[in-house]
Amino acid sequence: MKRAEIYALINKFAPPETAEDWDCVGILVENKKEEIKKILLCLTVTDDILNQALEQNCDMIISHHPLFYVPIKYKDMNIFCAHTNLDLAEGGTTDTLINNLGLKKTDENGFVRYVNLLSPISVNEFAQKLKKLSPNLRYVNNQQINKIQKIAFCAGSGSEFIETAKNDGADAFVTGDLKFHTALESPIVLFDAGHFESEIPVLKVFEKLLQNKAEIVYAKEESPFKII
Repeated sequence: MKRAEIYALINKFAPPETAEDWDCVGILVENKKEEIKKILLCLTVTDDILNQALEQNCDMIISHHPLFYVPIKYKDMNIFCAHTNLDLAEGGTTDTLINNLGLKKTDENGFVRYVNLLSPISVNEFAQKLKKLSPNLRYVNNQQINKIQKIAFCAGSGSEFIETAKNDGADAFVTGDLKFHTALESPIVLFDAGHFESEIPVLKVFEKLLQNKAEIVYAKEESPFKII
């Protein structure tokens, strides 16, 4: 498949013009190879990921996270990413997280998606559901809330949207990368599912978009955080 056709497929699903102004999405690196037969999917491009792509004779890397600086050693690999545009896209990063939990989105507000359960669920029961996807799960419950029903989601780093979630009537918010003072002051239940764990499912979206177009392989990558 031609490189430009791959760009077009992803850009149709997640239009680059919807990305945040600070973001760096789309074509990160292009080499002379325009015919793409094998693609490596990853969350974040690193030296190790590049080596995996080269060892497996991949023609392109497609990532979720962008590169704001491109090392010279990356110049021989086609690299493309969809970041905040994929977060905002219908069926994108946060929607995929929700679907993987067996839940159904009821409404959204920009980067924040909501699930309004038919009946309340205990905080502990919902935590156990999340732990199946995120063994590094942490949670905050300053108000000792027992039951939750409207749950907000923002995969990746979404602590800036806690107030949005509260104002939209959410009882709880699932995101990643929570900081101490943010957690300390939260009036609603917070679940920190981890940046990596909450976003890694979105690679399946790339695979679905490109199925039968090229051979797809997944990078071997994991969260840098470990449980002792």
